[in-house]
Amino acid sequence: MHNKVTLVRGGKQYFDLLEHIINRAHTIIHLQMYIFNEDETGNRFINALLKAAGKGVQVFIVLDGYASRNISKACIDSLKSAGIHFRWFNPIFKSRYFYFGRRLHHKVVVADAFTGLVGGVNITNRYNDLDEPAWLDWALHVQGEASFNLNKICADIWDKSMWGRRFRTRFILPEKFFIPNETCMIRARVNDWVRGKKQVSKTYTDMLKQAQYSVTIMSSYFLPGALIKKHLSAAARRGVKIKVIAAGISDVQLAKQAERYIYRWLFKNNIEIYEYKKTVLHGKLSTADKKFVTAGSYNLNNISAYASIELNLDVLDAPFAKKTETILQKIIREDCIQITEAEYDGKVTFFMRAWQRICFDTYRIILYLFTFYFKRRHG
Repeated sequence: MHNKVTLVRGGKQYFDLLEHIINRAHTIIHLQMYIFNEDETGNRFINALLKAAGKGVQVFIVLDGYASRNISKACIDSLKSAGIHFRWFNPIFKSRYFYFGRRLHHKVVVADAFTGLVGGVNITNRYNDLDEPAWLDWALHVQGEASFNLNKICADIWDKSMWGRRFRTRFILPEKFFIPNETCMIRARVNDWVRGKKQVSKTYTDMLKQAQYSVTIMSSYFLPGALIKKHLSAAARRGVKIKVIAAGISDVQLAKQAERYIYRWLFKNNIEIYEYKKTVLHGKLSTADKKFVTAGSYNLNNISAYASIELNLDVLDAPFAKKTETILQKIIREDCIQITEAEYDGKVTFFMRAWQRICFDTYRIILYLFTFYFKRRHG
């Protein structure tokens, strides 16, 4: 496939590129976000989107109805008045077979069905380099044929964003696009367990099953479920060297303590664990055998697996994967502390361990109670 892909670090690099993509759009923009706040960073992109709409670009925005709820009605009215198509993704979802809520957790922008950004970066100040360094996060910038599929995915979310009903908006794409000369195999992967899509979960299980010598996983809320743990353990037994980069500084202390509870399991399975110490880690980026990369919004935990709409890009390209692996290894060397079994046992008291177990069990209960319940028909 004719694609060009670049790894983009969150912060100034990401937001400058995002503004550039919006400013250069000619026909259509899809923007779908989990968190979009009406702060300095958010207002920058509200203005950019208004400017694009003023040039005749069709702009479609879908925001998660819970995480972005602080945006004012006045702001939304101004977007609609400018001709921007705006919808909430409602967290409450009902049908005959499932009910309660799920999150629109993916973060994607696609312009002209040709260029896109897919990652973990939300549009709000803490992901930007302003008064303090941005949280560590990543996105993949893709140009070419893969963006056609991203446009289709975004259009599908738009159609289904309002209580499961279809409000299809028709638009016409240009007949011809510039296609990059580069050949790079990229596929978009969607996780939406409610609708039977488990593509990102399968990406991770396949990656672990097929890895031959190395896997590096960066995950901000690393609490893998039983299936992922099974494949992590099996890969480690085959001799695959697995490194996990987890948060040292976390914005969710309950999740961090729950995460530390499974460190003993990682030690037992000869999986190396590193905690990122420079700032809050929010990135979701993994490599295998210096030939495969997956990145996007998917965290290795059951919330992403079962309760959220997630979007990753898989890249099968050795030069790109080698560059990405080099970046991750540099972060491990310069910005992380390895947590060894001896150090962990020496520092973690019985009471700390008990607290970690309480956090772990509490996290699982919260997941069970506050995501959704799915009723399957038998037979």
